[in-house]
Amino acid sequence: MTTTALFMNQALGLAAQALFLSSPNPRVGCVITNADGDVLGQGQTQRAGGPHAEIMALRDAAAQGHSVVGATVYATLEPCSHHGRTGPCCDALIAADIKKVVASIADPNPLVSGQGFARLRAAGIEVEVGPGAEESRELNIGFFSRMIRKTPWVRMKVAASLDGKTSLDNGVSQWITSDTARADGHAWRARACAVLTGIGTVLEDNPRLDVRLLDTPRQPHLVVVDSRLETPLDAHLFIAGRAAYIYAAVQNDAKKAALEARGATVIYLPGAGGKVDLAAMLRDLARREINELHVEAGHKLNGSLIREGLVDEFVVYLAPKLIGQGAGIASFGPITELSQAVDLEFLSTDSLGPDLRIVARVTGRDQF
Repeated sequence: MTTTALFMNQALGLAAQALFLSSPNPRVGCVITNADGDVLGQGQTQRAGGPHAEIMALRDAAAQGHSVVGATVYATLEPCSHHGRTGPCCDALIAADIKKVVASIADPNPLVSGQGFARLRAAGIEVEVGPGAEESRELNIGFFSRMIRKTPWVRMKVAASLDGKTSLDNGVSQWITSDTARADGHAWRARACAVLTGIGTVLEDNPRLDVRLLDTPRQPHLVVVDSRLETPLDAHLFIAGRAAYIYAAVQNDAKKAALEARGATVIYLPGAGGKVDLAAMLRDLARREINELHVEAGHKLNGSLIREGLVDEFVVYLAPKLIGQGAGIASFGPITELSQAVDLEFLSTDSLGPDLRIVARVTGRDQF
């Protein structure tokens, strides 16, 4: 392994530590080394409004008494060049008299998008781009999706029996999969900016849809598709400290006011047939800085999202059970030819306790 690959891998490992922390900002890691290959400082992006990875690495070096003059910086994303919640990282690196910056990939944010590299080069800093690009993009696929497609990366989680049933015929679904699978599902929730469900799930299960089975520095926001504003005012989903967005199709200003008094934000987005315009909802969520949208819904909403081509990826937990009659994963179609099926690419298959986890991506959805 080359020196560049070694330090970039270290930076990527730091970026992964920001998985549950940095949203809606990208997950970025940074390592600063001297000419002898000694690590002077390192860090990862903090909470939104907090320091970015480069600033954390510069502070780490200073705290250890290291000079970074003439040093090399390994960063998993282009140093930012704009004033957002914090100042430009490229200016901090220029002021620190860094000699070289190795970055994995350009920042897709139109406010940056190569300008950070340009400013570094204009200041006489050597810039190399490319090492670790695929890994960095994958770690931040939701951020890239929001910046380029103007929609979140939509990941649908499903827990089912081996014959694809998510509940019994009488609606009972707790619990088809094991404790191990459920804990893993909470980790996928924790990395998302928001969890999406439908009013059917709210009324039938009254879920909290928060992260409870692992420690997390932040709770994902909640999104409910509720065409007729039927969400109960005493629903468990109202949790202090997290945003709740409820999308409706039928105007009911009295109920809207009551829900907003509980802390929710109600958005009217009527579509065809008295339903919420789901594509418009995704665009609106992107404007609200949602990078990754984690879907945990029933077969009807799942089917609508799939039918409209709005799902990018699936996380499916299969239990070693056969249920027979019951609700399926998604209700859409019917299709008349196999060529109309949704083509998927298996990214991984893993055993989790007695269950199997499959991560599958809709073919071509990551080509943006």
